Amino acid sequence: MTSLDLISQVKKRIANLTDINLAIADVSLTNCDREPIHIPSAVQSHGVLLTFAETSLVILQISQNSEVFLGKKPSALLGKPLSILMQPEQIETIWDCLNAEFENVNPLRLVLSIAGKDQIFEGVVHRVDQVVILELERSIEQQAVSFFDFYKLVKSPIKHLQSTANLAELLEQAVIVIRNVTGFDRVMLYSFSKDGSGQVIAESKCEDVESFLGLHYPDTDIPKQAKELYRLNLLRIIPDTSYEPVLLEPVLNPVTGKPLDMSWATLRSLSPIHAEYLNNMGVSASMSISILRDQQLWGLIACHHHSPKRLSYETRTICEFLGQVISFEISSKADAEDLAYKIKLQIVHSKFVNTIANCQTLDEGLSENPDELINLVGATGVIFCENRKFRHFGKTLPEKMVPDLLEWANQQIGDNIVYSTNSLIASYPQLANYQDIASGLLALQISRSQQTYLLWFRTEVIQSVSWSGNPQKQMVVDADNNSRLIPRKSFELWKETVRLKSLPWKTCEIEAALELRSRIVEILLQKADELSLLNTELERSNIELDSFAYVASHDLREPLRGIHNYSTFLIEDYGDKLGEEGTHKLETLMRLTQRMEDLINSLLHYSRFGRAELVFQPVDLGNTLEDVLTVIDISQPGLTEFRVSRPLPIVQCDRTLITELFTNLISNAIQYNDRAQKWVEIGYILPVETHQSLPESLNLLQTIFFVRDNGIGIRAKHLESIFKIFKRLHPASKYIGGTGAGLTISKKIVERHGGSIAVKSTFGEGSTFYFTLGQPV
Repeated sequence: MTSLDLISQVKKRIANLTDINLAIADVSLTNCDREPIHIPSAVQSHGVLLTFAETSLVILQISQNSEVFLGKKPSALLGKPLSILMQPEQIETIWDCLNAEFENVNPLRLVLSIAGKDQIFEGVVHRVDQVVILELERSIEQQAVSFFDFYKLVKSPIKHLQSTANLAELLEQAVIVIRNVTGFDRVMLYSFSKDGSGQVIAESKCEDVESFLGLHYPDTDIPKQAKELYRLNLLRIIPDTSYEPVLLEPVLNPVTGKPLDMSWATLRSLSPIHAEYLNNMGVSASMSISILRDQQLWGLIACHHHSPKRLSYETRTICEFLGQVISFEISSKADAEDLAYKIKLQIVHSKFVNTIANCQTLDEGLSENPDELINLVGATGVIFCENRKFRHFGKTLPEKMVPDLLEWANQQIGDNIVYSTNSLIASYPQLANYQDIASGLLALQISRSQQTYLLWFRTEVIQSVSWSGNPQKQMVVDADNNSRLIPRKSFELWKETVRLKSLPWKTCEIEAALELRSRIVEILLQKADELSLLNTELERSNIELDSFAYVASHDLREPLRGIHNYSTFLIEDYGDKLGEEGTHKLETLMRLTQRMEDLINSLLHYSRFGRAELVFQPVDLGNTLEDVLTVIDISQPGLTEFRVSRPLPIVQCDRTLITELFTNLISNAIQYNDRAQKWVEIGYILPVETHQSLPESLNLLQTIFFVRDNGIGIRAKHLESIFKIFKRLHPASKYIGGTGAGLTISKKIVERHGGSIAVKSTFGEGSTFYFTLGQPV
C-alpha cells in the first residue's frame, strides 16, 4: 500500500464524521503548519488505547484493534467498566496511579487475562479532556527492571557523556551512546536555528548507511505544531512507518463532543505527510529524543532504522533519561563556551561605562572610545542618534540613509527596547547596495522622547550551505484537482550560496546592549539628580546674589551722591582758593562718582530682573517697535534710517521688558556706527522660511527676530564676551560712553522669556543680533 492509498483509505473510513473531516481529512494543506496533528483520532498499530471516566471507570472510547490485543471487539467493551478487562488488583493499580503523579508511576506493569492466558502489558495513563487515557503495549521484557538494574544500564552512558571536555565532544558522544543503547542504524543530533531550520551537527551510523552529517534542513520539514509537541513530549517512537492507522471508536470524545487531544499519547498516529516523508527517506522505524535548553526546543536526537524496530519500554525510558542528561550537559557546556566571550564583553562594558560616567554628556561619553562601543556587541560600525543628530563610528551608512532607517527601526522596536536581524536587506531593501556595511542591524532605544538610539551594523558574510535535498517543498494535483503539499523525495546534497546576511547576533551580545542601556539610564538619572541639586543651590545663590546686589547698589548710591554734592559745594565755595589745578581734580572726582553711580544703577536695574514678576500677555510687537523708534528719533532726529520690511507679529511676552530689549539693541546699533549713512533693519524669520545660516544655538522651530546694522562690527575674538556684564570693547569716552550692561540686560530679558540670543558680525561691516521668545519661564 502506498502512502497516497493510505491517506485515501483513512479519508474514506471517516468521511461520514464531519468533525473529524475538519480535523484530519485536510492533508492537502497548502501550509502544513495548520495540520492538526494533535487530534488524529487514530493510533499506531503496535498498541491499543482506551479512555474511561475517572469516577465510574466506564470505558468511553477504544481503538478498533482492541480484539487483536484484548480479545474483545470495541462493541463489547464500550460502555462497560474496566473490570471487564482487568482483575480488581489491576484496577487498584490504576486507582493508585490516578492518585499519584503520573510521571512517577508510569509505566504500569499490568497482567491481563486474554482468552484464558495471562499476558504482560506496559500501561501509560494520563488525564486529558475530562477523561483518563490508558495506553497498552505488550511487554517485550518479561521481567520488570528494578532501580538497580536501571542504574547499571545508565551508569556507563552517563559517565561517557560527563567525561567530554567540550560541546563538540559531547555531541559526538551523545549519538554514540544513544546508538549503543538502541541499536538504530543511524542516530543524528539535529539542532535548530532561530529561523526554525536545522542542521545535523553529530552522527553515528552503520557503515552502509548514507551520512547526513553537516546537512541543513528547512524549517518546513518540522512544522511549528510538531516542534511544540516535541517540546511537550521528550520521546516520540514510531516502530513501523508503514503501519495502518487504527481509528478510535467512537471517533469523538463522548464527554466533549470533540476529537480527543492526543498531544501526550505515546501511541498517537503520525501525520500522513510525515509518514510519506520518512518513507521517501527509506526509514522504516524512527525515534526522536527532544533536547531542551531553557525549557525551549534546542534540537532533536533523531534515530532511524531501515526495517521495523520496536524498543522495550525500559529502553525507551533509558533514552528519555539520557536525553535529559544530554540536555543539561549541552546547556552547561554551551554556557561555559559563551562565558569567555561574555567576560570579554563585560570588560569592554565596564571600561565604557566608566568613560560615560566621567563625561558631561552622553554624546561626549560615547565618542570618547568609539572602538569599544563597536566591540561591545561585536559590530563593524555604529551610529549614535540623538534628537535627529547623528554621530558615525566605524563602517556605517551615509548620513542621508540614516533618518529613514531610524524611523523604520523604531517601528520594528515597537513597545520593546531592542531589535536585531542578521538579514536587514531582506526586510529593508532600500539598503540593497550597502550589504558590505549593513547586512545586520542591532537597534537599541535609549529614549523615545529624546529620540536617542544606537544603531550597530554588521557586514555581509557569504556562506555556502549544504541542504539535504532541495529545501523547497513541492505541490501535486490529485485526481480531484486539489493541490497538496508533498514531502521532498530527494535528500541528495543540494548546495546554496547565502548572501545579504551577516553573522547572527548572539544572545550575550543583545544582553550586553541592554545592559549598556540600563547603565546609561542609571548614569543619566544620577546626573539629573546631581543637576537638580545644583540647580536648587544655584537658584538659592542667585536669589541671595540678587538681594545682595539690590541692597548693595541701593546703599552705595547715597554716599556717592554725598561725595558728588560736596565736590560741587567745594568748587562753588572755594574755587578761587583751590586754583585751576584743584578745581580740575574735584571735577575729575565728580565725573568718577557719576560714572560709579551709573554702574550701580545698571547693577540695580539688572538685579531687579531676577526678582520681579513678569506679566505675559498678547503684545503687538509692531506697535511696541513703533513706540521705541519714536522715542529714539526724538533724541536723535533724522540721523538713522530704520528699515522694517513687514509688520512684526503678536506674541505672548512682557511688554515692558520687550520694549527695553528693542531699545537696547537698536540704541547699540546706532551708538556703535561711525558711518555718514546709518541704517538699522528690524525683522523676523519664520520656521518654514528659507534663510541663510543662523547661529547654532537658536531653535530653528521658533520665530527668530533680528536687529541688523551697518556699524563698526565686532571682532570674532570678542563675540563670546559681549554679553558679560560691564564688558566694554571701547574706552568709556568713545562712542558716547555707556556702562556695558545693555547687552547683559538684553540677554536676561530673552532668557526670562524662555528664548535665546546670539550675534553674527563682520568687523567693519556691521552686526546682526538674533533672538527668540520661547515659552515663558
